[in-house]
Formats: sequence, C-alpha cells, structure tokens
Amino acid sequence: MKIVLIGGTGLIGSKTAARLRNKGHEVLAASPNTGVNTITGEGLAEALAGAEVVVDLANSPSWEDKAVLEFFETSGRNLLAAEGKAGVKHHVALSIVGTERLPENGYFRAKLAQEKLIKASPIPYTIVHSTQFFEFLKGIADEATVGTVARLSPASFQPIASDDVADVMAEVALGKPLNGTIEIAGPERGRMHEIVARYLKAANDPRTVEADVHARYFGSELDDRSLVPGEGARIGKIGFEDWFRQSQQPK
Repeated sequence: MKIVLIGGTGLIGSKTAARLRNKGHEVLAASPNTGVNTITGEGLAEALAGAEVVVDLANSPSWEDKAVLEFFETSGRNLLAAEGKAGVKHHVALSIVGTERLPENGYFRAKLAQEKLIKASPIPYTIVHSTQFFEFLKGIADEATVGTVARLSPASFQPIASDDVADVMAEVALGKPLNGTIEIAGPERGRMHEIVARYLKAANDPRTVEADVHARYFGSELDDRSLVPGEGARIGKIGFEDWFRQSQQPK
C-alpha cells in the first residue's frame, strides 16, 4: 500500500516512515525539501498519485498567530483537495490534546482550524490528539525562562515520547478510518513545573524552576484539564527515565 507522509522528514515523520517501511509498505516522505509543498501545491498531485493513505505531520515554520493559522488553513485546504482528486481513502492527522480548550493559544487555534477542515471534508479521517513530546521539554523551559529562572504552570502534564507517537501514527495509518479522534499520552502524569525541573536536573542545566499558576504556556494560562487527555486515551510505554537515557545515546 502506498502511504504519503506530509512532513515525513521531521521528528515524527521519519520515525513513522521507518515503521511503515518495515511492514513492507511503499512510503513517500513528502516535504518542501523533497519537492512537495502543500502551501504552493508544488509536487502534490504527483506525490499523491496512487496513494491510499495520507498522514499529515506538517508543521508551520512560524508560530506567530497569523502565520501559523494561514499555514494550517492553506496547507489543509490544498492537501484535502488534492487527496479528493487522487482518490485517497484515509486522511490521518496529528494534532494536540486540548486544542479546543486553549483559545488564547494561537498555535492551538490554528490546529483546531485544521481539524475543522478535515471533519468537513468527504475523505474518511482519523485525528490523533497527542500530549506534548518529551523532546519539547527544553523548548518549554526556554520559552518560560527569564534570566536563570523558568516560571511554569503547576498544571497537570503528561508528556509522551516521540517513539510512542510514531508507533500510534503507523498503527492508525494501517487501520480503518475512525471519522473521529483518539487521544494519546505518556505513562506518567505530573505537574508541568516539576517535570520540566526533572528534565533540567537530568540534563545538568543550572536553571531553577518556579511554579506560578499565572505563568502562560505559549499565551495561555493552564488548569488541570488543559493539556491532559480524558478517559480512554492510549497510553505510551516509554517513561521519562527511559526516554532520557535513550535520548543521550549517540545517534
């Protein structure tokens, strides 16, 4: 079966591609670097020819509110239209747990707009809502740091390893469309400030972390429901310690 991964050369894309190829499927990792651009439409029709499944893992190059919204709306419209012409049978998209709960967050608003386009399309679909990846912990700390102190929310937080995300994305790509959403998260739930502090300590980063209920996460104040999944979520296998140990191995 031919499967096209939009954003297939990125963190999740490259891992998902390897899993699908190992199962014997024809995988096209599509990105602007490989001549496929969902914004301009370059190479899109050719890439989708003969594809049964498309997995959308594309990400905006800018997180500025207006730019990220334009990216996901334009990319989503172009991709879904091209899929319709190519006869694609299953559209799979990776999104974020809580997209509907943080309207102040421009990135979440843009992902929610992307989801609405998918649901309005006639193409059968599955949307995967993931919690934040362990690989983003440093970026979360960086965004919250002033001087040597990172001020972070004490809200509930349940990050997941990218390898667990890729396992689910590959499985969903080979399954039947749900015409709905599933949630995935890591095996450990804690407080955001504590998990980030744990990461910084493990990484020998000298910054200190302070809890602040009013600290904003990329524009939004959080509560204990903002970023964690509901009942029935798929739970990954890789905890923080195992992820951190694996992430330090030579690549």
